[in-house]
Amino acid sequence: MRRCSARLRTLILATLLLPVSAPAQWISDPAIEKKIQRGIDYIYNIQFDKADSLFADVVRWDPQNPAGYFFEAMTQWWRILTNFDDESQDQRFYDMLDKVITLCEERLDKNPNDVTALFFKGGAVGFRGRLRANRSKWVGAANDGLVALPIVQKAYKLDPTNYDVLLGIGIYNYYADVIPDEYPIVKPFMLFFPSGDRKKGLQQLEEAAKHARYARVEANYFLLQNYFLYEKNFTKALAIAVELNRKFPQNPAFQRYLGRCYISLGRLGEANDVFLEVENRFRKKQTGYDIYDGREAYYYIGKFDFLTGKTDQALRNLCISDSLSKIVDKDGASGFMSLTDLMIGMIYDMQNKREAAIEQYKKVLDMKEFENSHRDAEQYLQQPYRRK
Repeated sequence: MRRCSARLRTLILATLLLPVSAPAQWISDPAIEKKIQRGIDYIYNIQFDKADSLFADVVRWDPQNPAGYFFEAMTQWWRILTNFDDESQDQRFYDMLDKVITLCEERLDKNPNDVTALFFKGGAVGFRGRLRANRSKWVGAANDGLVALPIVQKAYKLDPTNYDVLLGIGIYNYYADVIPDEYPIVKPFMLFFPSGDRKKGLQQLEEAAKHARYARVEANYFLLQNYFLYEKNFTKALAIAVELNRKFPQNPAFQRYLGRCYISLGRLGEANDVFLEVENRFRKKQTGYDIYDGREAYYYIGKFDFLTGKTDQALRNLCISDSLSKIVDKDGASGFMSLTDLMIGMIYDMQNKREAAIEQYKKVLDMKEFENSHRDAEQYLQQPYRRK
């Protein structure tokens, strides 16, 4: 439920834009290639300053090569993702991408079949569109999608054995098939794009996750989301989440998915342990852990407390989650807010605070329905909740 509208916008643009990571097989210096790999690992482990330092070395190695600039921009992208409501970092990201695009176009003027330039340009345009979509700038985002897709397709035709390039193709095939059915609002946009292939896209992502040299982590992250959100294969999703958390223990996105997988498989105690750590890092203001992470952690901790009979403790955690939802739910109440208010009402009923419980249930009915929130609220308005 976290940041539902933002997640939708991101997945829609993943359908239209690509790619999400760029290969660096064209780097001639093994030492520079090693720096890029280390830098990518630093990005995913939310160690942005260390990543910046390594990518600055890549830029100094060859100021006319787009690789270093592109990976600098990817560091900036994750900075934005880990503090999503702060738009002050956006313009710097756009400027960094413009630098990549300019360098690629200079190379393409000399050689239209320069795979390096094609891929980095496609990646830069795609990421520009993804941020525009996240900020609800739909026209600009769609235009970027129309520009990016043929660039990446050309790179794939020129180098079809490149697993890093295959990631972008797999992303497109999967989401172009899945997203229009999941979110009909996207269908008008898809009229301008070729059809996808869900099964083929998933297979391509699996291949990229196994064999890509620089895009392997990103391929696994997309597979994790796909298996969890759309395939509903929580066992496969958990296996990926465990491995990503092992390698990148400071990444809040990977950590949250680990907790969600445990919940979906009924392993509530393990999920609670995960979200207790998320809450601890949020409270300590660890880099990357923002208000959305805190809201989700308090919700699941509070729900676990509620289910295990710790009602006073549950109420405290759920009230914190609710207060955080009031800050971040700018486009209407989220599922977190609705289900939190429902549980708070249930706890009030258990505490014989009937008037307070009724107020909570009425609030839930004024919100969009999530899961069975309206049905349950109406039921408990008629008859107070009692634990069975």
